[in-house]
Amino acid sequence: MKEAVPRDDDAEPAPGASIFERFARRLTEWTGSTQAFLIALGVIIVWAGMGWLFDYGDTWQLVINTGTTIVTFLMVFLIQRSQNKDSLALHLKLNELVAATKGSSNRLVNVEDISEAELRALHVHYATLAALARKDGSLFESHSIDEAKERAASKTHRTNR
Repeated sequence: MKEAVPRDDDAEPAPGASIFERFARRLTEWTGSTQAFLIALGVIIVWAGMGWLFDYGDTWQLVINTGTTIVTFLMVFLIQRSQNKDSLALHLKLNELVAATKGSSNRLVNVEDISEAELRALHVHYATLAALARKDGSLFESHSIDEAKERAASKTHRTNR
């Protein structure tokens, strides 16, 4: 017999969460459910079925346009809030892994908070690291920018003698 695995959407909001946080989380979970989809589909079917009653006129179209515009407007903010929270949680987990991993560069902790120019500079460093790793031909060589530069410099120094 399979053991029941708890799902994320079954989890309760944190005890310190505000009323709005609890409401937003539950609303986010509900709007992504099959039940919410079926209700939305039902609304569309009822609206389409009532078209004859309003002669498929402007008022009939205005009702669905207004309703969907309001729902879409609110959902944009709800989805963005959910993505912001998920993104922050993911960054924190990655920061923990970087901070806890021996030999990793702590420059990457909170890397999401640096400027785009600094991100591009880091990208160049890691592209250099990847090129050096390809040149070495081993996946088990240097894992940090500083170490890669030191090894590359020592190899260059040895070959120039």
